[in-house]
Parts: sequence; C-alpha cells; structure tokens
Amino acid sequence: MGTHPRGDAKILDNRISQKTLGQWITENQDCLGAKVKDTFNGKLPFLFKVLSVGTALSIQAHPDKELAEKLHLQAPQHYPDANHKPEMAIALTSFQGLCGFRPVEEIVTFLTKVPEFQFLIGDNATTQLKQSLSQNSQAMASALQSCFSHLMKNEKKVVVEQLNLLVKRITQQVAAGNNVEDICGELLLQLHQQYPGDIGCFAIYFLNLLNLKPGEAMFLEANVPHAYLKGDCVECMACSDNTVRAGLTPKFIDVPTLCDMLSYTPSPSKDRLFTPTRSQEDPYLSLYDPPVPDFTVMKIEVPGSVTEYKVLAVDSASILLMVQGTVTASTPTAQAVIPLQRGGVLFIGANESVSLKLTVPEDLLLFRACCLL
Repeated sequence: MGTHPRGDAKILDNRISQKTLGQWITENQDCLGAKVKDTFNGKLPFLFKVLSVGTALSIQAHPDKELAEKLHLQAPQHYPDANHKPEMAIALTSFQGLCGFRPVEEIVTFLTKVPEFQFLIGDNATTQLKQSLSQNSQAMASALQSCFSHLMKNEKKVVVEQLNLLVKRITQQVAAGNNVEDICGELLLQLHQQYPGDIGCFAIYFLNLLNLKPGEAMFLEANVPHAYLKGDCVECMACSDNTVRAGLTPKFIDVPTLCDMLSYTPSPSKDRLFTPTRSQEDPYLSLYDPPVPDFTVMKIEVPGSVTEYKVLAVDSASILLMVQGTVTASTPTAQAVIPLQRGGVLFIGANESVSLKLTVPEDLLLFRACCLL
C-alpha cells in the first residue's frame, strides 16, 4: 500500500479518473499536507504492507541514505532507488524474527557449543572475539565484523559440509529425546529444510531471536541485519525497495557491501522491542513513532460496544487498514459511504477526518500509517 513504482496501489473507485494512488497524489498535492509535501518533494514518504510469512524471508539489511545513493548509481539493477529504508514490523499473530547482533557473550557460547559454526569462523577470529569481551566496544564491534565476514566468505562447499554435519548431529539428538534448545536446534532444522545448504542457517548464532506477541513491534534502522521467520505482521517503511541480502535466499547476495555496511553493535534482544505510547486524546489509540521522519503507525482498537468511531484528522496523508471488524466509513468530502471490512484499505487526505459506523458489534482493529513531522 503506497506509491512505489514497483507497486503503486490501485484505486478501486471507478468514478475517479486516475487509476493509481501515485497518479492521484501527483495531481492532488495538497492531500499530502504542507509539511510532508515540502519535506518529501510531493511524494508519499512511506510504504505500508501486510506480511504473512510462511517460509523465512531473507536475512537482509537496508542501506542508509548515503549508501543507497552510491549503490543505486553503481548497480541500479540490484538497488532500484536512492532512498534509505528504515522499517518497523508490528505483530498481528505470534511472530518470529531475527534482529541485530546478539550480545558477544551469547555468540561466544555458541562458538563453544557448535563446533561446525566455530569451524566456519576459524580459530583466529574466534580468539579475537573472546578477547574482545574484556576490551572496549570498538574492539568488540571490530571482532564481531571479523567473525561475521569470515562466516560469509566461506566457500559454498565448506558451508554445505559443516551444515550437513550439524543437521545430522541435531537430528540424532532430537531422535534420542534430548533437548537442543541451547543451540537453537529446532530453528536450525526448520531453516535448513527451507533453505538447504544456505549460509543463512548459521546466522541464527549471530542474531537475536525475537518472538513477538500480537501488538509488539520491532524497529529496524538502517544497516541492522534482520530476517522475518514466521507469522503475520503489519510493516511500515520509508518508500524504498533497497535490500542488501545475507542469506536464506536464492537471490543475489552482495557479501562485500553487506559486511562493510552492517551495524556491529551487539545488544540483548529485549532492546530490539519497540514500545508504543498510549494516546492522551484517544483511549483506543496507540502510537508507534520511530526515530525517523518518514512514518508513524497508529494502532486503533475499538470495542464492539461502541457504535461509532472518529478517525481524527492529522496534517499528513494516511493509509487506514482494517484488520478486524465491519464498518461503513463516511467523510465530509466523499460522495457516498464506503463499506469496509477485514482487508479494506482507505486513503485519507491530510486534515481530513473519517467517521466509522460499526455495522456488526464486534471489536475493531485498524492500523493507520502516516507521517507526523
């Protein structure tokens, strides 16, 4: 949902002459809101998605603005635009993902418990990482980069050999009724089944594993490695399609760029959770407002006992997504009421409010993406 050239949203109302949202915004610039229009050169600054992850999505990171401009110039076939792509995922169901580098102590423990992992990293890089535990954060980041780069630069044949050894060992442990949780055994088997022989299977020993409950979120700033493993989420991001991949993918992997660009700052998984704030004005609204200008997401939960709910005007174009409930929407500017149910999407111009009448007395769950400058 948005106006990126690779996926410009279609307008359903056939009384409107423009066929896509991008065309409509180009010809109705005021709908963006004055600040948004000026800041983002007359373009909608965010993309809004619903992801239903059955098979793990690739381990990846998104470049910052400076790197995006450089990559787009060098290799436009891989990097289709010059924008950064910070993003946020809010869980709709139980949602599992990898995000950011684990604390170094955890990685060192895996190097001890998983000899196949240690083999791919090599003795020198392993020793450097262990020694960095008693050094400053710069030495730690440097040791972490060395370890991760060693892993990523292994020959495919060697990776496959070590992965097969590890899979065999874990499978035997599971068959014997042993617990393999301390080496993320179940997850490793699952990823290996989806992506046999893929280097990304070993990345679980570098990256934090996050299990989000519905409503919990993670925010991924530029250069943070991450992967979505399974579950459903609402995702909002800057309007970009730039992705540098690291594994769990049949697609192009740009290893040198990846190893150079990543943020090698280790942190515990709880630090990766992004907490919303409750709105002061609206008891049904929570605000997910990350530290980037491009987007903010509102979660709106209205009990079924309420007959009408007003979506308040903001000084930004916004996209409203119905996840649960059945309503009719009306606005002072629309010619007719618009029926909305699960999966319905409404574009709301800046400074426009929308009234939602509940046609079925069940709870409403809506998400609204906008740009609050």
